[in-house]
Amino acid sequence: MTVPATAAPAVSPSLPPSLHEFVWRAGQMGSARSVVTPTGHAALDRELPNRGWPHGGLIELLLQQGGIGEMRLLQPALQRLGERRIALLQPPHLPQIAAWRDWGLPPERLLWIRAQRHADVLWSAEQVLRNGSCGALLFWQDALRHESLRRLQLAAQASDMLCWLLRPLASAADASPAPLRIALRPLAGGVRLELLKRRGPPCDAPVSLFWSGRDERAAATILSASEASDALLDRRQPALAAAAGAAPALV
Repeated sequence: MTVPATAAPAVSPSLPPSLHEFVWRAGQMGSARSVVTPTGHAALDRELPNRGWPHGGLIELLLQQGGIGEMRLLQPALQRLGERRIALLQPPHLPQIAAWRDWGLPPERLLWIRAQRHADVLWSAEQVLRNGSCGALLFWQDALRHESLRRLQLAAQASDMLCWLLRPLASAADASPAPLRIALRPLAGGVRLELLKRRGPPCDAPVSLFWSGRDERAAATILSASEASDALLDRRQPALAAAAGAAPALV
């Protein structure tokens, strides 16, 4: 006796509306409920899930070289943190207090952390994320093992902070659990961003951002020596401080 085969249940082409916020499809931009802070750059916001820097997750900024405008990129988001403190862990240069004050970021809000041992650096990052007293963590580190990255991502995921990890561009070849990875390259009058990883489809083209008073025409002009230096190294100092031989400053 032959038993007739039963028809396979049809698969719904779309999810119920109540599940949309909990499911991310790789071909679509992520839209899960999460706290974000607008980047302050409309062109970049359009390319990010929920249109901003995500809280509660690791954000990797992979730099072709330090001082190409990474701090200007983050400036609008840092200004939106209100009175919450900003932790700077292992910055490559001393914070330029005058520049931070000009940005409307009082030096009292800065928490500058230096550690000698690699283990102490990672411990400090995890403690800042778990403590919850800061609004953002900026963490500079050249080399991190995958296990350390995983621990850092889990700590960031359990917090409500903004967490940026600034690493050399060569690290882009290594796997990372960070849900958002962006490569930064210098651009005359701004910076060029390549979204290497996001909760969404691949980004077709780099995003070019130009600072106030500059536009796309600036990228096609031949810069003077001073302008070229400014485009590549965003570490200007007052003349008096420079003459005194002060260490490079983080701007």
